[in-house]
Formats: sequence, C-alpha cells, structure tokens
Amino acid sequence: MKAIQTTKPASLDTLRFVDLPDPHPPGPGEITVRIRASSLNYHDYLVVTGAIPTPDGRIPMSDGAGEVLAVGEGVRGFAVGDLAVSTFFPHWLDGDAPDGGFAGVPGDGADGYARELVTAPATAFTQAPRGWSAAEAATLTCAGVTAWRALVADGALKGGETVLVQGTGGVSIYGLQIAKAFGCTVIATSSSDAKLERLRALGADHLINYRSEPDWGAAAQKLTGGRGVDHVLEIGGSGTMPQSIFAARNGGHIAVIGVLAGYAGPISTVAIMGKQLKVIGLTVGSRRHQLDLIRAIDVAGYKPVLDRHFPLQDLAGAFRHQESNTHFGKIVVDI
Repeated sequence: MKAIQTTKPASLDTLRFVDLPDPHPPGPGEITVRIRASSLNYHDYLVVTGAIPTPDGRIPMSDGAGEVLAVGEGVRGFAVGDLAVSTFFPHWLDGDAPDGGFAGVPGDGADGYARELVTAPATAFTQAPRGWSAAEAATLTCAGVTAWRALVADGALKGGETVLVQGTGGVSIYGLQIAKAFGCTVIATSSSDAKLERLRALGADHLINYRSEPDWGAAAQKLTGGRGVDHVLEIGGSGTMPQSIFAARNGGHIAVIGVLAGYAGPISTVAIMGKQLKVIGLTVGSRRHQLDLIRAIDVAGYKPVLDRHFPLQDLAGAFRHQESNTHFGKIVVDI
C-alpha cells in the first residue's frame, strides 16, 4: 500500500511517500478499511513539522474515511461496502476522558490515516453520516466532534442561545452549523471581510472583523443588547481569551479548544470569577460523542465545507496551503 511517513528531523520537506506491506486480514472484532480521504487539523501540522515529537516513520493524520473491505468475526454494525470514519481516541468509547493523553491517537501516538489500508478494531470507527462522501466524512473525526462536544455535550446548547465562533477553520464552521441547526444566533469573527461574507451565507447572524474592531468582545456584547453571549468557541487561546471573557454573559460558557493565538499568557481570573463563567478545556471527544453528532447530522442534513483537495503524495503541499491561512473550511487529502 501507499503511505506517507515522517522522517527525522520532521518537516514538510522530509515527508516520504512510500510503499508499505498491506495490513493483516481482520481478526475477531476488527475491520479492514480502504482509506479514501483524510483532512488536515492543526494537531496534524504540529506532528509533521516536528513540534510534536513522534518516532521516525510515523504515519501521520488523525482523520480517515473509506469503505469497509472485510469484517472480522463477531463484528456488529459494519458490513463490507459501508463507509466508515475513524475516531480520534480509538479507546475512548464513552464516559469521562481516560488517562493516557495522545498515546493511542492515530497520527500521533500510533500510526494514522495517511495510507491506503488499515486493519483496526471496529470500535475505532463509526458509520459515516448518510449520503456523505469519504472526503466529507473525513472532516468529522476531529473538527466536527470537537464542535459538538464543546457546544452540546459540555455546553448543553439550547435553542435561542447566542454562540460566538472565531475564524473560519473547521471547528468554527462546524460550530456555526450545529448552532444554526439548534436554532441559535451566531456571531462570527474573522480578519477577512470576504470570509465573513461566506460565513453570512452559511447562516451567521452577526459579523465582526477583529482587525478593524480589535475590541471585538465589547462589539459582541453590544450585539446581544449588553447581555453577552452564551457560548464562545475559543480557538485562539491566550491571545484571544481576554476578549472572549468580555464577550461572555454572566454564567456563560467558554470552550477552550485551540492555541492559535498563544499557548500561555495573563488571564483575568477576577473577571472569570466575577462573571461566574464556565471555562472548559477539551480535546475532541469520545466515540459516543461522534455517534451522537452523526445522528444529529442525519436529521439536520447539513454537510461540511470543503476548501481544496490534494493527493496523498502532495501532503506537504496541503500543509503549505494550511500555513497560508487562506483556506475556508476543511482541506482534504484524497487517497
């Protein structure tokens, strides 16, 4: 099978396009999947550039989707020909997050989906949403589940609430779509007026350009009549958290998801206490979260926003496109 592997020192220039032995046939409880697509996440970028150290020869990419080729003894819920999509934490099926960090995460602590074939426990996959392509399904593992857990599982999202999403990456766009499916008002931020107009077309109710409006937290609060927003998808990290705190209502919820604007920095704990905010950090979610999201998608009927497609052999080119920050939605790798 064809695959991409990292080499040391890890960088986009040292990714290798290689031939590897096909995986073993599925044993009891396992399935073999012909991977057809993956999608890029910031976590994957940290792996392929060496910011997250992995062993030499690691196959990157946490997201994968493709058709089931073979089913092992005792497997239920999958048949040959089904479109399967990977889970981010293959061993976290339900309940509270287990210890162990990223030890079993594909593309980090274990080999990922930048390859044509994989044999794995059936519980490392779910069915894809009805009517979705492999490319569409491959965006769900990380970005979709993160947004769902942030707003619904952790945030107990309710119709009529106000959600603030930051930027135009996969998590934020999924968050917008989930919020609109729940009947919520969405405030979207971006540094690009053109991207903001695309967010409006997806259903965003209010738009804020944070370059021309650096105090966007106050602007968001004003858009709610001074009350503040119910939920913030905090993508930036320490660099944007002060504005998110300002934007949130008393008793509001901030889901801390990303670090694009900084890993650490001064945060006003007095403001968090004074507003009695719920600030919850999260990393993707469980298989149960993914199943719940897929069931909701099958009812609501929305689909992910895809940016550009790249072939597997040009995975480095896909990441360079990600580096340019010109993308809108998910960058897909066709395998």
